[in-house]
Amino acid sequence: MKKIIIAALMLSAGMLSAQEIKPKYEIESQMVKATYYYDNGNIKQQGFYKDGKLHGKWVAFNENGTKQSIGEYANGVKTGKWFFWSDATLSEVDYTDSRIADIKRWSREAVVVNK
Repeated sequence: MKKIIIAALMLSAGMLSAQEIKPKYEIESQMVKATYYYDNGNIKQQGFYKDGKLHGKWVAFNENGTKQSIGEYANGVKTGKWFFWSDATLSEVDYTDSRIADIKRWSREAVVVNK
């Protein structure tokens, strides 16, 4: 009997910890706005779909809510400037037809001078 109770407790604990937060989908400006979440409830990614393809601005965050990247899709294809943040650097990546055309990197130590 004791083993059955322990097994039942372990099973219910596993089911509770395995629950995930479901994505949220909303209609906005004739597109579908999608929001995906981490298990802790923070937003993981947010962006738009048009005709079933990634389209428009997409933003990704790390688990503590800090922005990791931002960029644009045009009918499922990465396009234009994308920005990627890490602890030490900011990378600017230019895309043409989902291919990397150019990369620029800045470090936190870089000094910007206005003249």
